[in-house]
Amino acid sequence: FSKEGDLIFSVSKDHTPCVWYSHNGERLGTYKGHNGALWTLDTNPTTSLLATGGADNTIRLWEVRTGRLLKTYEFGTAIKRVEFNENGDLLLGVTEKRAGQLSTVVVYEIDERELLDSEGGAVVEQGDQQVLRIVCDELPKITVAGFSYLSRFIISGHEDGSVSQWDAKSGELLNNTFPHDDGMAITDLQFSADRTYFITASKDKTAKLITSKDLEVLKTYVADTPLNSAAIVPGKEYVVLGGGQAAMDVTTTSARQGKFEARFYHKIFEEEIGRVRGHFGPLNYVAVDPLGRSYASGGEDGYVRVHHFDQAFFDFKYEVEREANL
Repeated sequence: FSKEGDLIFSVSKDHTPCVWYSHNGERLGTYKGHNGALWTLDTNPTTSLLATGGADNTIRLWEVRTGRLLKTYEFGTAIKRVEFNENGDLLLGVTEKRAGQLSTVVVYEIDERELLDSEGGAVVEQGDQQVLRIVCDELPKITVAGFSYLSRFIISGHEDGSVSQWDAKSGELLNNTFPHDDGMAITDLQFSADRTYFITASKDKTAKLITSKDLEVLKTYVADTPLNSAAIVPGKEYVVLGGGQAAMDVTTTSARQGKFEARFYHKIFEEEIGRVRGHFGPLNYVAVDPLGRSYASGGEDGYVRVHHFDQAFFDFKYEVEREANL
């Protein structure tokens, strides 16, 4: 989602990022230039720049408004995650561990004005212009990462179920904890609006709410299927989880048994409060409108489904919540 929630950006294995209007699902445009499957994207806070990363071993920066390719960063392996910090002046990328290359987190400085005024099309070779590079040689490979509040820390999730906290200036490892089962990969990490805490999803069938400052686990949400994604709903005390049985096992199960639903949990009480059906393959990603009006889910079935919350969703309260408001 864009920061105002009016646009949805999507990537898939068809090499082409798309942008859609969130209120009616109409496609606004595409960004052509990648030549590999795409895994990740993010927009800066002003929704003027779009960063995409994928299996063609590049991070590309686009002008959102025109679809112009502004810059290409080249790497030795695929890009599994890109994310801007909350100011939009730093861009983080996570590279895949493959072909003798270690898993790394790279950080670039982004000058929005200079980029938008440039001719576009610049190519940056591996290692150039990086302000920080964290090489993950002693820890298992990084699957997801992002900036904490005030860009103080970089938080990363690993394939062994651990979460690490790095100093965003020096790249020093400050903390490493195991909120999830050992050996169960962390599949997603999404921050709260102020980035003081975040939610992780894991193959161990749980999602955890964790603080950015000391990696303390605040809440645990237990599902009955491996999770691929988890998001925090702003404005209401809910979280939404998405997952389902692994794509390779799907042909043996019906949609109901495969558990391809988005699950809503109460953020504080850790109880499941509802499910939304629709996909007929595992959910790869869930994202919530930053203003809390709707959510989108992307599935292995090739669809992005956008659900707008109805009034009952906003009115729903637990008894203790109703009493607290009296």
